[in-house]
This record gives sequence, C-alpha cells and structure tokens, in this order.
Amino acid sequence: MSHTLQDLMRDAARLTQAGRLSEATAAIQRALGGGPRLAMPAATLAADGEVLEGCVFESAPQRTAGKPAPAKADDGEFRAGSYTHSSLTRQYKLYVPPGRAGQALPLVVMLHGCTQNPDDFAAGTDMNNRAQEQGFCVLYPAQGQDANPSRCWNWFKHSHQTRERGEAALIAALTRAVMQEQGTDPQRVFIAGLSAGGAMAGLVAAAHPELFAAVGVHSGLAPGAARTLPEAMAAMKGGAAPGHAPVSLPLPLIVFHGDQDSTVHPLNGEQLIAAATVQAGTASRIEPGQSAQGRRHTRTVYMGAGGSVAAEHWLLHGAGHAWAGGQATGSYTDPKGPDATREMLRFFFEHPRQAGH
Repeated sequence: MSHTLQDLMRDAARLTQAGRLSEATAAIQRALGGGPRLAMPAATLAADGEVLEGCVFESAPQRTAGKPAPAKADDGEFRAGSYTHSSLTRQYKLYVPPGRAGQALPLVVMLHGCTQNPDDFAAGTDMNNRAQEQGFCVLYPAQGQDANPSRCWNWFKHSHQTRERGEAALIAALTRAVMQEQGTDPQRVFIAGLSAGGAMAGLVAAAHPELFAAVGVHSGLAPGAARTLPEAMAAMKGGAAPGHAPVSLPLPLIVFHGDQDSTVHPLNGEQLIAAATVQAGTASRIEPGQSAQGRRHTRTVYMGAGGSVAAEHWLLHGAGHAWAGGQATGSYTDPKGPDATREMLRFFFEHPRQAGH
C-alpha cells in the first residue's frame, strides 16, 4: 500500500469513528482511485486504517453513498425532520409526490439496513421515483449512530420489540404522526425494510397490526427470532432456535431472500413466511422465473382464508445480501433483479386494509 493510499485509508477510519460515514466512503473511493465503490460496515475499518475482512465491492458510478442526484422542482418534496416519542428521538426523511394536494395518498414506511441512511436507501431502492410515478408518500425513519454504532435498528433487543416502548413504538407513533400531517389513506399504509430494517419492519407490523395493511421484508428475520445480541448472531447464521418461535405476523407478507445470503441465512425467510401463514396451510402455487438480467428465482404463493393471498416468498437463486433489482447509486443492491421494489408495491396495492378492520 502506497504512502498516499495509507493516509487516505487512515482518514476514512477517523471519519468512520467520528460517525461521518458518507465522508468515510468518499475517502475510500479516493483511495481506490475512482474504482468500484466500497459498501462496508463501519466495523470493518481497523483503528490503524487497514481494511479488514468482510468488505463488499460493487460496480457503481462515482457517487458518494447517501447522496442521490439533486431533485428537480417538479420531482416532489423530500424533506428532513425529527420526531420524539417516550424519550426516544430519531431523524427521518419524508417524500411527498408533486401535484397531489388534497388527495388521501397511500404511505409506505421504509426501514434502512445497517450502515445505511434514508438518502442511501431511497437511492438504492428507487422508491421515491416510483412514488412520484404512482402517487404515494414514503417515510424513511433514520437510525442514529448513538443508538447503534452501525446504524442498525435494534430488532434483537427485547426493550425495542414491544408495542408500548422502544424503537418499534417510536416508528409506529411517527407513522401515525405523518398520516395525520399528510392526510394519507389509513387503509393503504405499508411497511418494508432491508436486513436489520426488514427485521424491525416485521416487529413493528406484528406489534401494530391495526396500523399497517401489509409488510415487506428483504433479507431479514422473523419477529421474535432473538431478544439478545448473541441470539441475534445465532439466528443470522442459521435461523431462530426452536426456543424462539417467531411471533405471529397476522398481515399479508411478501419476503425476498437470496439463497446465497451469508449475512442472514435464508432459513430466516422461511421462518418469516411461517409467522404469517399459520392459518394459511401449504403453498398453493410455486412459480419459477428469471429476471431480464438473468437472475433466477422461485416465487411461492400462500393462500389465506377466503381464497386471498396471505404471503409471497421470493427465493433468489445465487443472490447474496442485497436489495434485488436495486440501483447502483445506493449501497447493498443487486441490479440483476428481480425488481423487489416493483413487486413489493404491486403486492402492497393488491392488499389494502378492508374497511372496518
């Protein structure tokens, strides 16, 4: 490693330790000479600036993660805010599409993964562009580094899993506040997330089933899979232990998981489906498919009472720990597809909450 490269990597380490993750990513890009962008947890940088094992390289344009291209005036509003509930405070971003004044729009709540932030997650999933086209609001709660050093949602701590307190309660309360502020359609409120965000999305939905119409989890874990950090690590490696049966998730659920995911074992996707299909019985339809970019997948559909779809499980063959069909402008994305954003939205809008429920 050259002297200049060593200096740049040490700068990246110092920026990471200071919580300035976007600047750290930019420093790493400079160190790599403008080559592939490095998507990596902060923990992979040692104190002396050397890069440890576990780095994931992605081919991407030279753009700092979390800094999407500036929006045009007619692209809608993407604004920042802060919310406090029961002594917990979190930042958030809210996207509101243009030209929809006075309409009761759907709301999609998006929970980012570890080391990500709302801007990064919005860019990678392309959710704001879909919201502009289809007409819905998007809420991106942000995990703070003071709450978790890697900006992971604390889905594995019992104090954040209950209806009344912790991050699950805060996210639900923030959702209600945005619904009231924007006058959104209460029958079309959905929640989704990636990895730790996916695990938290399931927890929030399980704790507040009256609030959400459907839930989407990409590369996540079932609610109740862990209540401590050691249990979480074990579940990520091989699914929840028998003594930690998943909490029931009584909402329509769509799951995406790569069968080569070495971060969160794909068994966790199966356990999520089990949590949502206790009353649904066996799969009614199994459909193999392939994206335009060559990624093969198997879509399994589970039916609920009355012939309605209870859940969909998309097993992505050869895929790792990344949002399927995502944009290279965000971290942890797999452009080979299938398009998880499109399919989640299709599933969500097929499952509005029935009046009176």
